[in-house]
Parts: sequence; structure tokens; C-alpha cells
Amino acid sequence: MSTDDTTERSTGAESECGANDGASAADGATDAGSTSKCGASGSSASGCGGSKRAATDEKVGSTVEDFEADPGRLVAVGLGPGQPDGMTQRARGALLEADHIVGYTTYIELLPEEVTESAEDLYDTPMCGEVSRTEEAIDRALAGHDVAIVGSGDPNVYALAGLALEILESKGATASVVDFEVVPGVPAAQSCGARLGAPLVNDTVSVSLSDHLTPMPTIESRLHAVAGEGFTIAIYNPWSRKRRENFEKCCEILLEHRAPDTPVGIVHGAGRDDERVEIVELRELEELGETDLVDMTTTLLVGNEETYVWDDRMVTPRGYESKYDY
Repeated sequence: MSTDDTTERSTGAESECGANDGASAADGATDAGSTSKCGASGSSASGCGGSKRAATDEKVGSTVEDFEADPGRLVAVGLGPGQPDGMTQRARGALLEADHIVGYTTYIELLPEEVTESAEDLYDTPMCGEVSRTEEAIDRALAGHDVAIVGSGDPNVYALAGLALEILESKGATASVVDFEVVPGVPAAQSCGARLGAPLVNDTVSVSLSDHLTPMPTIESRLHAVAGEGFTIAIYNPWSRKRRENFEKCCEILLEHRAPDTPVGIVHGAGRDDERVEIVELRELEELGETDLVDMTTTLLVGNEETYVWDDRMVTPRGYESKYDY
């Protein structure tokens, strides 16, 4: 699975909005205006204490002055690859302690039954609702609730932890006001690397191909910079129906700097029922963009000049062989 939140998939759906809530993140998209579900001034088709699940893609716009209650708690929780046994115990504990859980619809559906049953309220938005649901989570915390906002992978990898802090600041609040905390999860690159063998044991960088929030010329510049050095590269959000050219350009840049036989690990839907794992040569990568192997739930791990394939595993030497006999 690709993502971390990066595009509402990271390990999720094929979103064009963000680029991963592991994967994500989420490159958060903006939404148009609306009403808080929890305690701010204005009308409210409340999700707090009413139905178990509320859903909207609208943006809320209250400030800290709109709330009279003592603020509660806001925790950004990384779910890891998606399956329950890929979640850390700390993440599970934080979700069980939360009164309200907010997230992208796909991620809410991935929560273990014990978590959904223990929550007072579940609130989800579909693709492209990153801003509205993050604001909703903040408003609920400002209204006095213990709130968890969830995403795939890790909250600090193309995901919503940063957006939450930015929105708190814009509302005139602070992280300490709502007792903000980040509970890390296993990022997509690491969960995918584990399925491929040992491709990431030396210096590694990650690049998202989503140009929703980062212009493509900037992405291209970064690809040139890292491909020309000895990094292994984790590529998030490699392909979508609306931006196939980004993937094609990425393959072109990689081939400018790396040998055609460089190993590339492809992990589609890591931890999901449709998981697929393949190792190909860099020269073969572009043609796979036309297949269902490469999409927004896919993470690519591009080897460096020392990476090799042994017994169907990618191996990137750490350098021990130059100092030790074994």
C-alpha cells in the first residue's frame, strides 16, 4: 500500500486530493465552507451523541473563541498498513481511550470492531475531505471531547499531523490547549520494504508524485537530486487516472541517473486482501503504469547502485562487507 495518508489512500483509495491521510497523507486538500458538528456556534446536524456515524465533506470555520467548554484532547493516530495486527499497541490504546474518532471513510472502515464499538461517535469524510475532517476533529477537541484523528501509515508521513497543527494555529489555539499528541504508526515505505526483503537498510529518501500540493517541476527537481545520489528511493502516489504523466516522467528521470537493470520493488495494497508484491528492473517500470499493479495504493522502492536481488528478495548492503569478513 502506498501511503501513509498521502492521497487518501496511502493505503486507501485512489484520491486526487491529497496524497497514503499511511500510505498517505496526506497532502491535505481544501474544502468549501460549513458547520461544525460539535459545540461551535451555528447550526449543527450533530454527529456528537446522535447517530454512531456522521459523514460530510464540508469545511467548518469556527475559532477558539466559539467554544465555552474546557478543551479536551486531540491525538493523531497512525494505523500502519491497515490490517488490525499491523497497528501498534500504543495506537490501539489511544483509539480505545478516545470518545470520538475522525477519519477518511476507508480508514474508519479498517478499524477493529473493538475500537468502533468503544467509541461514542465515528465521523468520516470521503476523498478530498482532509481539511474539513481535520477541522472537525479540532472543533470536537475544543468542545471538550477526547478525539482521535486517524490515518494510514504514520501521521507525520504525507499525513494530517502537520495540517492539524496549522489549523489549530489558524483558530487562535495552541497544541497544548487541546493536549495534542502524535501516536506513530508503521509508514508505508517500511511495511512495503519488509515485504520485499531488506531494500531500505542504507540511506533512503521518499518522494510523492502527487502534484496536488507540490508543483510537478518541484517534484522533478527533487527526483533528479535524489536519483543522482546513492539513495534508495520510496515513491508514494505513483499513478492515478488524472496524472499518468507524472509516473512516466518519474521513470524517465530515474533512467537518466540509474542503470536499466536497477531493482525496483512494487508493493500494491500492502496488508490488504489484494496485496501484490513484485520485483522488476527499472527498464520495465514504465510499462507497468498501464496495469492495475501500480496505482494509488502502491509504493515503489527503487534500489541504488548496490541493491541486488537474491532469492526473490531485494537487498541493499549496509556496508558491513567492507569492514568485516563473513
